[in-house]
Amino acid sequence: MLKEEEFKELLAKAQSADSLSNQAKERILETNLNLVRSIVHRFTNRGYEWDDLFQIGCIGLLKAIERFDLGFNVKFSTYAVPMIIGEIRRYIRDDNPVKVSRPLKELAFRVHKTQEKLQGNLGREPTITEIAKELSLAPQEIVSALEAVQPQVSLYEQTFQSSDGGDAIHLLDQLVLADGQDSGYFDKLALREVLTRLPVKERTVIYLRFFADKTQAEIATTIGLSQVQVSRIEKQALKIIRKLLQTS
Repeated sequence: MLKEEEFKELLAKAQSADSLSNQAKERILETNLNLVRSIVHRFTNRGYEWDDLFQIGCIGLLKAIERFDLGFNVKFSTYAVPMIIGEIRRYIRDDNPVKVSRPLKELAFRVHKTQEKLQGNLGREPTITEIAKELSLAPQEIVSALEAVQPQVSLYEQTFQSSDGGDAIHLLDQLVLADGQDSGYFDKLALREVLTRLPVKERTVIYLRFFADKTQAEIATTIGLSQVQVSRIEKQALKIIRKLLQTS
């Protein structure tokens, strides 16, 4: 562990723009890797590779180094822990489909069974109000349950194909911008969706390279690879992104 004065000196260098910044960050990272490991162990047995979560945790640690202020009057580890946990949780949240609680799933099942029953009795599709009355629930609860179990739809899902062989129409083509909304909004959505489909190493490198504005050398230090490997991963990631954007 670093002594307090040594840590303060390294932190100042790490947050500066001089040539010693990367070395200082690397030193602080090295002395806090056990902190990342201990946190990653909390998230094991969730279907994720330990190495992937460790890399994501290191991103959180790097953010803590860049943002920590000695004026916070707390230990660096105390500040870094929620940053690391937050980064891992964000990754797990963004990497998975939306989770639906079991009670809501069970309610949706009851709603579907009631729909079938009423349809047989009435000879037509029952209304939300009729289903709600049958189950002694508010109509809003019925709507929430049905919406919760709807399958996720990609922005690039085809909704129409012209009979004359013209271009297919996708869901994205039918979305309309609100007044004053940035015209690049859908481009950002498209890029975000493509990034979520990248393998974790490629996604990590792209995030650090183009969103965190890190050099390949800095990335190599952060995720424990050589600069040559980082360069290779970056090229592969960009190749995948281009291919996905072209075929979407």
